[in-house]
Amino acid sequence: MAEVISPVVNASNENVLLELLNVESAYGPIKAIRGVSLKVRKGEIATVLGSNGAGKTTILKTISGIIDPRKGSITFNGKDITAKDPAFIVQQGLSHVPEGREVFPLLSVKDNLLMGAFTRSDKDGVAKDIEMVYDYFPILKERATQDAGLLSGGQQQMLSISRALMARPSLILLDEPSLGLSPKLTKEIFEIVVRINRDQGTTFLLVEQNANMALNASDYGYVLENGRIVMEDTCERLREKDDIKEFYLGMKEEGVRDERRWKKKKNWR
Repeated sequence: MAEVISPVVNASNENVLLELLNVESAYGPIKAIRGVSLKVRKGEIATVLGSNGAGKTTILKTISGIIDPRKGSITFNGKDITAKDPAFIVQQGLSHVPEGREVFPLLSVKDNLLMGAFTRSDKDGVAKDIEMVYDYFPILKERATQDAGLLSGGQQQMLSISRALMARPSLILLDEPSLGLSPKLTKEIFEIVVRINRDQGTTFLLVEQNANMALNASDYGYVLENGRIVMEDTCERLREKDDIKEFYLGMKEEGVRDERRWKKKKNWR
């Protein structure tokens, strides 16, 4: 698969926009994330890699207020947003694009976009931003009056990202954007995410199973396993780690005998 265009790397430890410190969340008695700490810096694309059930989606839901953490703290743009109401968090400039897109199926494409701008009162700015998202995703302009539920999966993903942009967020949480999409459409979506990051300065925290795409599009990465962060580094360096190559990119060293993946122990370091 061809690589998406590479983003500009921000390796600075300053300008932290989002910080999680020892966050723990659970579904009833089952702990989903355990002592997760991470930082997302202004203007970067950060990614969390992990297998199904690792806790990636739970991290995003906890940040956006859908799930209250049992322990730890979450700071966004200098404010404590731990366990705050989701509406309050949106008003602070944080938008969440959920797994599975979750568009309003009986509303038109344009009305879905207007729903994304419900916190705003600047009608001229909203109209301008609708044209902005149409520029990124021209198919949405063509389908502006069509019910969102009639769009294809890829078009709904475009609409979901565009709806989040309509709030003019500082940070977008993007959950599994490649889910159910073809490789070609996945590549297109990732390229546009990088364009938005460059053009608008919008920061992204991305969770994704397609590690190849995520690592090529992002600046900094975290590896999540069984609810814990087991590795973090710049994506450039993560791509060179042996365990990342084997367990996430499907690459093996030459001369190494075939070994059942689930029997091989990872050495995160």
